[in-house]
Amino acid sequence: MMNLMTINGYKAIIHYDPILDKFRGEFIGLNGGADFYATTIEALKKEGKASLKVFLEMCEEEGIPPLKEYSGKFNLRVSPELHAQIAARAAAEGKSLNQCVKDLLGDAIHS
Repeated sequence: MMNLMTINGYKAIIHYDPILDKFRGEFIGLNGGADFYATTIEALKKEGKASLKVFLEMCEEEGIPPLKEYSGKFNLRVSPELHAQIAARAAAEGKSLNQCVKDLLGDAIHS
């Protein structure tokens, strides 16, 4: 199972690497890679801050925005049966299909 950690407002996925016998963190949503390793959570936070600092300094030097930009659009493929079920739910709630899916995704991510 993966977990999220927030360091200085940036999110990182954390998992345990049994080969290295360490926790590994990897920042997400960045315009590049920034990862970090440690054996304890406190050390992981410290290493994460150091890794993020280096990444942000490199971005500033290169004139690159640190965060990826998202368009707000993506294609989602579902079965015809699920499509019909969502369309029926949207109609029953008086919503567009898009609004219904947005609401369902928002509920799922916040629960």
